[in-house]
Amino acid sequence: MITAKIMMLGDIGVGKSSVARRMVFGRFEADYKTTIGVDIMTYEFALSPECDNCPVKLIIWDTDGEFGQRIFDTAYIGGASGAIVVSDATRPTTVTKMNGLVTSFSERFPGRPVRAIVNKIDLAPGIDDATAPGFSDGSVLATSAKTGVGVAELFQSLGIDLWRRAQR
Repeated sequence: MITAKIMMLGDIGVGKSSVARRMVFGRFEADYKTTIGVDIMTYEFALSPECDNCPVKLIIWDTDGEFGQRIFDTAYIGGASGAIVVSDATRPTTVTKMNGLVTSFSERFPGRPVRAIVNKIDLAPGIDDATAPGFSDGSVLATSAKTGVGVAELFQSLGIDLWRRAQR
């Protein structure tokens, strides 16, 4: 079994908690409650057959969006195996912040998987992985915590990278 600490990073209100809760609990809650500090959830699943159906347990650290770049100065980030950095399809400034967090995470934890996502695509028709704002190379995944689009694929993809890293 692979057990990994995954950081949910991004600006306030981009849907970090909603993405995590969609995966962990299989539902979307319309009542918005700001995360204060960090919420921790676990999610267990099996990878695909090409990864030997390896079981994965993610310990998801859903962080307060107020941290911004300061998250790298806290004890919360220690021991992170990977990160999901979230932006909001309806707020282009959050994409800029996402880019900075992806770069900072990659510099702090070289070789550890990081996923950049544009969430809330249900509110911005026409955005998909290929057309996510500011990206034309498919390096950003498009998700909707509300509808579930792209969320399972996001976690499966991250799990596969964690498995590959463990195989080295």
